[in-house]
Amino acid sequence: MPLADSDGTSIYYERHGSGPAILFVHGSGGHHAAWWQQVAALREEFTVVTVDLRGFGKSDSSMAEFDGQDFPGDVVAVLDQEDITDAMLVGQSIGSVAALRAALLRPERVSSVVLGHSLGGISHPELKELAAADRAEAVKLPVIDRLLTKPFQRERADLTFLFQQMGTFNVARMQDLRNLDTDGPTLDEIRASGVRVAFLAGEKDAVLSVKTVTRAHELLAGSHLEIVPDAPHSMYWETPQPYNAAVARLRRTLTAPKEAA
Repeated sequence: MPLADSDGTSIYYERHGSGPAILFVHGSGGHHAAWWQQVAALREEFTVVTVDLRGFGKSDSSMAEFDGQDFPGDVVAVLDQEDITDAMLVGQSIGSVAALRAALLRPERVSSVVLGHSLGGISHPELKELAAADRAEAVKLPVIDRLLTKPFQRERADLTFLFQQMGTFNVARMQDLRNLDTDGPTLDEIRASGVRVAFLAGEKDAVLSVKTVTRAHELLAGSHLEIVPDAPHSMYWETPQPYNAAVARLRRTLTAPKEAA
Protein backbone atom coordinates (compact mmCIF):
# COMPACT_ATOMS: atom_id res chain seq x y z
CA MET A 1 0.00 0.00 0.00
CA PRO A 2 1.66 3.27 -1.11
CA LEU A 3 2.10 5.69 1.78
CA ALA A 4 3.86 9.03 2.09
CA ASP A 5 5.04 10.53 5.37
CA SER A 6 3.66 14.00 6.06
CA ASP A 7 5.40 15.12 9.25
CA GLY A 8 4.69 11.77 10.89
CA THR A 9 1.23 11.27 9.38
CA SER A 10 0.73 8.43 6.88
CA ILE A 11 -0.87 9.65 3.65
CA TYR A 12 -2.39 7.10 1.28
CA TYR A 13 -2.13 7.67 -2.45
CA GLU A 14 -2.27 5.79 -5.73
CA ARG A 15 -0.37 6.23 -8.98
CA HIS A 16 -1.78 5.04 -12.30
CA GLY A 17 -0.63 5.18 -15.92
CA SER A 18 2.32 7.06 -17.36
CA GLY A 19 3.09 10.37 -18.99
CA PRO A 20 2.80 13.95 -17.71
CA ALA A 21 1.59 13.97 -14.10
CA ILE A 22 -1.85 15.02 -12.90
CA LEU A 23 -2.51 14.89 -9.15
CA PHE A 24 -6.11 15.16 -7.98
CA VAL A 25 -7.01 16.68 -4.60
CA HIS A 26 -10.50 15.75 -3.39
CA GLY A 27 -13.05 17.95 -1.66
CA SER A 28 -14.78 17.60 1.70
CA GLY A 29 -16.85 14.55 0.78
CA GLY A 30 -14.30 12.72 -1.31
CA HIS A 31 -11.19 10.57 -1.19
CA HIS A 32 -8.97 8.80 -3.72
CA ALA A 33 -11.73 6.53 -5.06
CA ALA A 34 -13.97 9.48 -5.96
CA TRP A 35 -11.79 9.95 -9.05
CA TRP A 36 -12.66 6.58 -10.60
CA GLN A 37 -14.04 8.16 -13.77
CA GLN A 38 -10.94 10.32 -14.16
CA VAL A 39 -8.38 7.55 -13.59
CA ALA A 40 -10.00 5.27 -16.16
CA ALA A 41 -10.20 8.02 -18.77
CA LEU A 42 -6.80 9.67 -18.31
CA ARG A 43 -4.29 6.98 -17.33
CA GLU A 44 -3.50 6.02 -20.93
CA GLU A 45 -2.00 9.45 -21.63
CA PHE A 46 -1.05 10.73 -18.20
CA THR A 47 0.35 9.69 -14.87
CA VAL A 48 -2.70 10.04 -12.61
CA VAL A 49 -2.10 10.39 -8.87
CA THR A 50 -4.94 10.34 -6.35
CA VAL A 51 -4.48 11.25 -2.70
CA ASP A 52 -6.34 10.86 0.59
CA LEU A 53 -5.80 13.90 2.78
CA ARG A 54 -5.39 13.08 6.47
CA GLY A 55 -8.71 12.09 7.98
CA PHE A 56 -10.02 10.92 4.62
CA GLY A 57 -10.17 7.51 2.95
CA LYS A 58 -7.24 5.29 3.85
CA SER A 59 -4.91 7.97 5.25
CA ASP A 60 -4.21 8.27 8.97
CA SER A 61 -7.38 9.37 10.74
CA SER A 62 -6.36 8.58 14.31
CA MET A 63 -5.67 12.14 15.47
CA ALA A 64 -8.10 13.75 17.91
CA GLU A 65 -8.69 16.73 15.65
CA PHE A 66 -7.77 17.92 12.19
CA ASP A 67 -6.25 21.18 11.03
CA GLY A 68 -6.90 22.16 7.44
CA GLN A 69 -3.56 23.98 7.41
CA ASP A 70 -1.89 20.55 7.38
CA PHE A 71 -3.55 19.39 4.15
CA PRO A 72 -1.19 21.14 1.71
CA GLY A 73 1.70 19.33 3.37
CA ASP A 74 -0.04 16.02 2.70
CA VAL A 75 -0.03 16.81 -1.02
CA VAL A 76 3.61 17.88 -0.87
CA ALA A 77 4.54 14.63 0.88
CA VAL A 78 3.19 12.63 -2.07
CA LEU A 79 4.98 14.82 -4.61
CA ASP A 80 8.23 14.33 -2.69
CA GLN A 81 7.69 10.57 -2.25
CA GLU A 82 7.13 10.07 -5.97
CA ASP A 83 9.78 12.66 -6.93
CA ILE A 84 7.37 14.40 -9.31
CA THR A 85 8.84 17.58 -10.74
CA ASP A 86 6.22 18.78 -13.24
CA ALA A 87 2.79 18.10 -11.76
CA MET A 88 -0.50 19.69 -12.57
CA LEU A 89 -2.53 19.73 -9.36
CA VAL A 90 -6.29 19.54 -9.86
CA GLY A 91 -8.41 20.46 -6.87
CA GLN A 92 -12.10 19.91 -6.32
CA SER A 93 -13.93 22.60 -4.35
CA ILE A 94 -12.12 23.24 -1.09
CA GLY A 95 -9.47 20.72 -2.16
CA SER A 96 -8.39 23.42 -4.60
CA VAL A 97 -7.28 25.52 -1.64
CA ALA A 98 -4.96 22.73 -0.50
CA ALA A 99 -3.74 22.27 -4.09
CA LEU A 100 -2.84 25.92 -4.57
CA ARG A 101 -1.05 26.13 -1.23
CA ALA A 102 0.88 22.93 -1.99
CA ALA A 103 1.96 24.42 -5.32
CA LEU A 104 3.23 27.55 -3.63
CA LEU A 105 5.13 25.43 -1.12
CA ARG A 106 6.80 23.39 -3.87
CA PRO A 107 6.81 25.38 -7.12
CA GLU A 108 9.80 23.33 -8.25
CA ARG A 109 7.51 20.28 -8.30
CA VAL A 110 4.31 21.91 -9.57
CA SER A 111 4.01 23.70 -12.87
CA SER A 112 0.27 24.39 -12.80
CA VAL A 113 -2.83 24.25 -10.64
CA VAL A 114 -6.43 23.81 -11.75
CA LEU A 115 -8.85 25.37 -9.26
CA GLY A 116 -12.01 23.33 -9.74
CA HIS A 117 -15.15 25.11 -8.47
CA SER A 118 -13.06 27.23 -6.16
CA LEU A 119 -11.11 30.46 -5.89
CA GLY A 120 -8.32 28.56 -4.15
CA GLY A 121 -8.49 30.67 -1.01
CA ILE A 122 -7.00 33.68 -2.80
CA SER A 123 -6.82 36.65 -0.48
CA HIS A 124 -8.59 39.51 -2.23
CA PRO A 125 -11.38 41.67 -0.76
CA GLU A 126 -13.57 41.77 -3.87
CA LEU A 127 -13.34 38.01 -4.39
CA LYS A 128 -14.13 37.28 -0.75
CA GLU A 129 -17.24 39.43 -1.02
CA LEU A 130 -18.40 37.76 -4.21
CA ALA A 131 -17.80 34.25 -2.84
CA ALA A 132 -19.65 35.10 0.38
CA ALA A 133 -22.67 36.24 -1.62
CA ASP A 134 -22.64 33.00 -3.62
CA ARG A 135 -22.36 30.98 -0.41
CA ALA A 136 -25.31 32.81 1.15
CA GLU A 137 -27.48 31.65 -1.74
CA ALA A 138 -26.08 28.11 -1.76
CA VAL A 139 -26.89 27.42 1.90
CA LYS A 140 -30.58 27.91 1.11
CA LEU A 141 -30.46 24.63 -0.82
CA PRO A 142 -30.24 21.07 0.50
CA VAL A 143 -26.63 19.90 0.40
CA ILE A 144 -27.20 17.40 -2.41
CA ASP A 145 -28.83 20.09 -4.56
CA ARG A 146 -25.73 22.25 -4.20
CA LEU A 147 -23.57 19.48 -5.60
CA LEU A 148 -25.62 17.62 -8.24
CA THR A 149 -28.44 18.79 -10.51
CA LYS A 150 -31.99 17.63 -9.85
CA PRO A 151 -32.32 15.91 -13.27
CA PHE A 152 -29.21 13.84 -12.54
CA GLN A 153 -30.56 12.90 -9.13
CA ARG A 154 -33.80 11.70 -10.72
CA GLU A 155 -32.25 9.90 -13.69
CA ARG A 156 -29.20 8.43 -11.93
CA ALA A 157 -30.42 7.49 -8.48
CA ASP A 158 -27.69 4.82 -8.38
CA LEU A 159 -24.80 7.22 -8.90
CA THR A 160 -26.41 9.78 -6.61
CA PHE A 161 -26.58 7.18 -3.84
CA LEU A 162 -22.96 6.17 -4.43
CA PHE A 163 -21.93 9.82 -4.39
CA GLN A 164 -23.53 10.25 -0.97
CA GLN A 165 -21.93 7.06 0.32
CA MET A 166 -18.44 8.25 -0.56
CA GLY A 167 -18.29 10.59 2.41
CA THR A 168 -19.07 7.80 4.88
CA PHE A 169 -15.49 6.53 4.55
CA ASN A 170 -14.08 9.77 5.98
CA VAL A 171 -13.45 10.83 9.57
CA ALA A 172 -12.63 14.49 8.86
CA ARG A 173 -15.52 16.79 7.97
CA MET A 174 -16.07 20.05 6.11
CA GLN A 175 -15.44 22.12 9.23
CA ASP A 176 -11.95 20.60 9.43
CA LEU A 177 -11.08 22.13 6.07
CA ARG A 178 -12.59 25.58 6.45
CA ASN A 179 -9.58 27.23 8.04
CA LEU A 180 -7.60 26.51 4.89
CA ASP A 181 -8.93 29.87 3.72
CA THR A 182 -7.12 31.68 6.55
CA ASP A 183 -4.22 33.85 5.37
CA GLY A 184 -4.60 32.79 1.76
CA PRO A 185 -2.11 33.76 -0.94
CA THR A 186 -2.35 37.12 -2.65
CA LEU A 187 -2.50 37.60 -6.39
CA ASP A 188 1.06 38.94 -6.32
CA GLU A 189 2.31 35.88 -4.45
CA ILE A 190 0.74 33.56 -6.99
CA ARG A 191 2.20 35.48 -9.92
CA ALA A 192 5.64 35.54 -8.30
CA SER A 193 5.64 31.76 -7.82
CA GLY A 194 5.69 31.05 -11.54
CA VAL A 195 2.93 28.45 -11.09
CA ARG A 196 0.31 28.74 -13.81
CA VAL A 197 -3.32 28.77 -12.67
CA ALA A 198 -6.54 27.76 -14.38
CA PHE A 199 -10.06 28.21 -13.07
CA LEU A 200 -12.40 25.33 -13.97
CA ALA A 201 -16.07 26.16 -13.44
CA GLY A 202 -19.44 24.57 -14.11
CA GLU A 203 -22.18 26.63 -15.71
CA LYS A 204 -24.73 25.25 -13.22
CA ASP A 205 -22.54 25.39 -10.12
CA ALA A 206 -24.87 26.28 -7.23
CA VAL A 207 -21.97 26.93 -4.82
CA LEU A 208 -19.72 29.29 -6.77
CA SER A 209 -21.11 31.28 -9.67
CA VAL A 210 -19.52 31.62 -13.08
CA LYS A 211 -19.60 35.38 -12.57
CA THR A 212 -17.41 35.10 -9.47
CA VAL A 213 -14.96 32.70 -11.10
CA THR A 214 -14.74 34.88 -14.19
CA ARG A 215 -13.87 37.88 -12.02
CA ALA A 216 -11.09 35.91 -10.32
CA HIS A 217 -9.72 35.02 -13.74
CA GLU A 218 -9.78 38.69 -14.74
CA LEU A 219 -7.92 39.72 -11.61
CA LEU A 220 -5.23 37.03 -11.87
CA ALA A 221 -3.32 38.09 -14.96
CA GLY A 222 -2.15 35.18 -17.09
CA SER A 223 -4.64 32.71 -15.63
CA HIS A 224 -6.84 30.46 -17.74
CA LEU A 225 -10.60 29.97 -17.55
CA GLU A 226 -12.62 26.89 -18.52
CA ILE A 227 -16.41 26.97 -18.14
CA VAL A 228 -18.17 23.67 -18.79
CA PRO A 229 -21.78 24.03 -20.04
CA ASP A 230 -24.57 22.42 -17.98
CA ALA A 231 -22.11 21.19 -15.34
CA PRO A 232 -22.76 21.37 -11.57
CA HIS A 233 -20.42 21.81 -8.61
CA SER A 234 -19.47 18.14 -8.67
CA MET A 235 -18.98 17.95 -12.41
CA TYR A 236 -16.18 15.38 -12.06
CA TRP A 237 -18.96 13.01 -10.94
CA GLU A 238 -22.04 14.10 -12.89
CA THR A 239 -20.47 15.17 -16.20
CA PRO A 240 -17.15 13.30 -16.31
CA GLN A 241 -16.65 13.39 -20.09
CA PRO A 242 -16.43 17.18 -20.50
CA TYR A 243 -14.61 17.44 -17.17
CA ASN A 244 -12.00 14.90 -18.22
CA ALA A 245 -11.62 16.58 -21.60
CA ALA A 246 -11.03 19.94 -19.92
CA VAL A 247 -8.44 18.48 -17.54
CA ALA A 248 -6.61 16.75 -20.38
CA ARG A 249 -6.66 19.90 -22.49
CA LEU A 250 -5.24 21.95 -19.61
CA ARG A 251 -2.52 19.38 -18.92
CA ARG A 252 -1.45 19.45 -22.56
CA THR A 253 -1.39 23.24 -22.84
CA LEU A 254 -0.77 24.88 -19.46
CA THR A 255 2.72 23.52 -18.98
CA ALA A 256 3.84 23.42 -22.60
CA PRO A 257 6.34 26.30 -22.26
CA LYS A 258 8.03 24.68 -19.26
CA GLU A 259 8.16 21.26 -20.89
CA ALA A 260 9.74 22.74 -23.99
CA ALA A 261 12.39 24.59 -22.00
